[in-house]
Amino acid sequence: MTIYLYDGTFEGLLTALFDAYVRRTFPDGLLRETEPLPLFYDEAYHVITDLEKAGRVWKGLCRKLPRHSITLVTYCWLSENPEAPLLLMRYMKKVFDAQQAIDTNFADSTVLRVTQLGRKVGGERYRILQFMRFQKLADGTYFGVMEPLYNVLSLTIGHFRDRFADQRWIVYDARRRFGYYYDGTEISEITFADASQAALLTGKPDESLLDKSEKLYQMLWKNYFDSICIRERLNPVKHKKDMPVRYWKFLTEKT
Repeated sequence: MTIYLYDGTFEGLLTALFDAYVRRTFPDGLLRETEPLPLFYDEAYHVITDLEKAGRVWKGLCRKLPRHSITLVTYCWLSENPEAPLLLMRYMKKVFDAQQAIDTNFADSTVLRVTQLGRKVGGERYRILQFMRFQKLADGTYFGVMEPLYNVLSLTIGHFRDRFADQRWIVYDARRRFGYYYDGTEISEITFADASQAALLTGKPDESLLDKSEKLYQMLWKNYFDSICIRERLNPVKHKKDMPVRYWKFLTEKT
């Protein structure tokens, strides 16, 4: 039983695949360097991340796979599923070894699993775009918080930058305790020194930090939803399916 140990990065994963071809030994297990080794194994190989090797593997994947399948590979990695690294390594090996495209061969369990995971992450990205609610702070910055199931915040940045190009904003992942700040020109990844602040966990800043007009806009937004509601057609089951309950605490219209 051969175990590969890597640094937990995507570049490290790509380097591990490169080294596996060089060594002609593919791992039975893939672990982060901080994870304990199994009780029984034959060899533990330490992968040293090399950006040049990783780049060569990635370019090869881009030549072998269509764009939507490359996206699924990225999404699968961002799922943070414990099985994802080894699953992706086996998937990429199949891609390189195959004489023809395998990305639609759903009879293969590895291809099917990567596709399913990738689609779940893509769906979560779409829901974050749907349900992100911004609040205007006193300094003019718009602040939004979510707790996505998967690590999809980076996948939403392009949309927010294009949609709110003339505004300063912060989007924050309360589950992973990091976010992005757009100053009107550039986007920077940020973390807060005191990540336990209520605003970072609930998406509700103290009223003293809000812009004077924010409370009015929130009231207008709630009144709008109340006025368009047709009470006789309420369908709680469908409502919870379309708007999962886990997002409600961040939605203005649900407070």
